[in-house]
Amino acid sequence: MVDISEENGRALGGAGRALRLVGRWLIRAIIFFLIASLVGFGVLCAAVDWFGRRDQARPADVIVVLGAQVLPGGTPGPDLLPRTEKAVRLYQEGWAPAIITTGGYAGDPYSAAAVAGRTAAAMGVPWEAILVAAGSNNTREDVRRAVSMMREHGWQRALVVSHPLHLLRGILLFRRAGVEAFPSPTSTEVQNIPVHWRAYYAAREAGLIILDVMYPEGEIGVWAYRLWYWLESTGIPGFVARLWRSLG
Repeated sequence: MVDISEENGRALGGAGRALRLVGRWLIRAIIFFLIASLVGFGVLCAAVDWFGRRDQARPADVIVVLGAQVLPGGTPGPDLLPRTEKAVRLYQEGWAPAIITTGGYAGDPYSAAAVAGRTAAAMGVPWEAILVAAGSNNTREDVRRAVSMMREHGWQRALVVSHPLHLLRGILLFRRAGVEAFPSPTSTEVQNIPVHWRAYYAAREAGLIILDVMYPEGEIGVWAYRLWYWLESTGIPGFVARLWRSLG
């Protein structure tokens, strides 16, 4: 006669071995996924770092200046001024017949779009060639406003001007919207940026690219953007970057 308890013991032992095997494979899969994710994120960071170094200017319908900080009193900030200067130079060289400036609240005379527009006009660009596309608070909204204005004029090709480390995300957003976009970076020398800040900005842009892909529309993406920019306003990312530098 078969001992039922012995048979149950063997069955439980077999089930236990199967669960342990599944557990080991699950742990391996998780480790593989984490390693692959880190490698992929590193590759994306490297792409952010390298993409904006080469000027791909070519004839286009319009030059788009992505928004940046405005200093108190309406002075263009250290990123906005070189972006505007580059756009003016492209215009004067004949690459496109118009400039769209973006960023900031609509109707605000101190918005990035308004300040960049006035700066371009002061540099000799006629006002009729400048289109101020305010009404945006981040890169995704900058692109939407610019694309909307381009469609109103029947334009399809854009030269996008921004900081070199900002251009990959900007170009991807424009192309996803159906615009034939090409990067034209400012003269910022990426290799001269302190390595801790360069790594931080590359990681930030890579993270936001992933966010744009995962949540191209909807409230989750909007709130994630707001959270990120709130964290930047607290100075936490800067503290982490300085801490990393001190540890290095």
